[in-house]
Amino acid sequence: MIENDINRDLLSKNKDKMKFALLNVTTTFDYDLYSIKRPSSSSVLAPPLGLLYIGRSLEDEGHNVEIIDSPLENNLMDAIKKSIKSADAIGMQIYTYGCEDASKIAQYIKEIDTSMPIIIGGSHPTIHPNTVLNDITSADISVEGEGEYSIKDIAKAIQGKKKLSKIPGVHYRDKSTIKKGKPPSIIKDLDYIPFPSRHLVDKYEKKYGKVNNAFLLKPLVTAIETTRGCPNVCRFCTRNIIKNISDPKLYRKRSVKSVIQEISELVDKYKSLYIVDENFLADKKRTNLIMDGLIELGSNIELMIEGARIDSADRELYKKMKKANVKIIGYGIESGNQDVLDFYNKKITLEQTRKTINLCNEMNFIIRATFILGAPFETKQHFEKTIQFACSLPLDIAIFRPLSYCPGSVLWDEAVKQGKIMKNENIIIADSERDLSRFTEEELKEFSSYAFKRFYIRPKYIFHEIFKMIRSNDFRLLKVGFNYI
Repeated sequence: MIENDINRDLLSKNKDKMKFALLNVTTTFDYDLYSIKRPSSSSVLAPPLGLLYIGRSLEDEGHNVEIIDSPLENNLMDAIKKSIKSADAIGMQIYTYGCEDASKIAQYIKEIDTSMPIIIGGSHPTIHPNTVLNDITSADISVEGEGEYSIKDIAKAIQGKKKLSKIPGVHYRDKSTIKKGKPPSIIKDLDYIPFPSRHLVDKYEKKYGKVNNAFLLKPLVTAIETTRGCPNVCRFCTRNIIKNISDPKLYRKRSVKSVIQEISELVDKYKSLYIVDENFLADKKRTNLIMDGLIELGSNIELMIEGARIDSADRELYKKMKKANVKIIGYGIESGNQDVLDFYNKKITLEQTRKTINLCNEMNFIIRATFILGAPFETKQHFEKTIQFACSLPLDIAIFRPLSYCPGSVLWDEAVKQGKIMKNENIIIADSERDLSRFTEEELKEFSSYAFKRFYIRPKYIFHEIFKMIRSNDFRLLKVGFNYI
């Protein structure tokens, strides 16, 4: 954009203070984590935290920012068209499963304004840094890795004040070729990142908190990130995609002081706080200190912990979490078969799982668990054992889904080496045609749908939930569970 041979039209809006429109691009055609059906556009659990961080970086530089959360827009294209009229640049957060939608949106933007700079970032450009601009041909710049610092320099590049070739993690279009900036870097100390600009999604604030078109979290809902990465390496997981530029086990933690300070600024406005960390309980000492800080705050804000490992269970810690108003905990149980767990490198046992879930039930937490069907050697007997195991546990929400081979995961890398997946492909559902499963993709989706019905349409489950709701005077699960049926 500022190199001499880059389209000078993209500099035509050069000004000291710019407006950025940031789009959260999610697919509207695939099943999500919470339902095998097409997701409702109104079911969004929490704000797009990554964009709120990017928005803060831009605001700190004096720029104006608007966020468009695509699944919450009744007419997305109209919202984009309206925003383009006053925007100087567009930023898009892209996940691999939304790549096709992102390409269509970028093309639509260029049809309206050919000179509009389009910047793409997120997990997909980080996983496919060398090919993403070939796939999304209307985008001008992609960002590999973390973007909080890069976006400031990109804004300067659009203003003609900096060269893209000098910016870490940037790939950019130069006429008919694609060039790279400096190698991507990571933010080693997360405490240096300013708190996200949550006011940018105020127009959506009453819509967050839903799962399967029902409120799981009490609005108003916001999200917080206290760590990045995960110290574990499950074979199906892409959470450490930063491995392309650093240590695959890189796990960074914000200080307890920073976390408590941020939460203290949220408790007066929000009713629910969604902790998005992949493994929030990995450091028990740190978690204990955070819970102490929350208890000292004395707030009524409810907490949902998205990522907790089965082997993190600790009675005293869980008691403290209960006192700190933790309401919901999510676990990746994945299977009711030990050989499948070992294949995924989960490093947990079925007995550990049972003890942890029983402890959570004793504490009256709402328990959400995910299960995966379709490991290469899994049979119908394996699936049946997983369903039976799920039904034997006092879970409140169970999510069953086919195994996905995701770019950046160990399973993906192995399948690419074996020639079963092409390196430049996107998410692949396990399929017998590729020799990734004993079953076709459609069969795995049918098994997943069957598992949903088996789990939720049970007298034992219904009575368990009714008793739990009466005991806690909390009836939010009534509609969530009903909608699964």
